[in-house]
Amino acid sequence: MLIDLKKCVGCHACATACKGAHGTPPGVTRSRVERSFEGTYPDVRKTILPVLCNHCENAPCVEACPSGATTKREDGIVVIDKEVCIGCKACVSACPYGARYFYESETGYFGELNEYEQVKYAEDMPTGKVDKCTFCADRIDAGKGEVQACVAACPAGARVFGDLEEIKKKALDEGGFQLAPENGTNPSVWYIPNNVVEAGEAKSQN
Repeated sequence: MLIDLKKCVGCHACATACKGAHGTPPGVTRSRVERSFEGTYPDVRKTILPVLCNHCENAPCVEACPSGATTKREDGIVVIDKEVCIGCKACVSACPYGARYFYESETGYFGELNEYEQVKYAEDMPTGKVDKCTFCADRIDAGKGEVQACVAACPAGARVFGDLEEIKKKALDEGGFQLAPENGTNPSVWYIPNNVVEAGEAKSQN
C-alpha cells in the first residue's frame, strides 16, 4: 500500500470505513490516523500519519507466534487464523508498529450488541483472540475487483493498493519512506512525504 501524505487530510474516513467493513469492536482499530502537534501558537505544526499493519517482509509477529496462527501468505499478506490463535499476545508484543489488538471481552458500542455487531462478531471477532488489518484479504480472495475499504473511502485519493514493486518504485521516485526501517522488517506500506514534513521528521514520530 502507498499512502501519500501530501493528499491525506486526516479526516479518519479510512478508519471509519474499516470499522464499518469489518465490524471491529471498541479498542480494536485495524486502521487509524495518528496526529501530533509541535510548537507553540501561532507557530504550530500538525503531523498526520495514517497507520495500519505493515505486512512486513520480515514479520516479527510470525516468528513470535507459538501456535502458528500468524502466517504470511504467498502474496505477502500477513494473516491470523483465529481458530488456531491461543490469545497469548506474543505477537502483540513483537509488533513494532502497534498494529495488533487483543479482543478480550464481547462488548459493543452501545451496551448491548446491535444486529450488525451480533453478525460480525460471530463471523470475525471471537473473544480472547488477536486482530489486525488484513489488507481486506477477503475482498482480494473474492476476486470481484473490490478495493480495500480504506482505499475506497479516502476522499483525497491518498491511498493506493497494488503490486509491491510498482508501489515501491512510485514511492522512491517521490522520496518515499517506510516506517521505522531500522527494525529490519521491510514493511509493505510506503509513504510519500508531504511538502512540509520531511521523511525523517515523520519517521521520528514512531
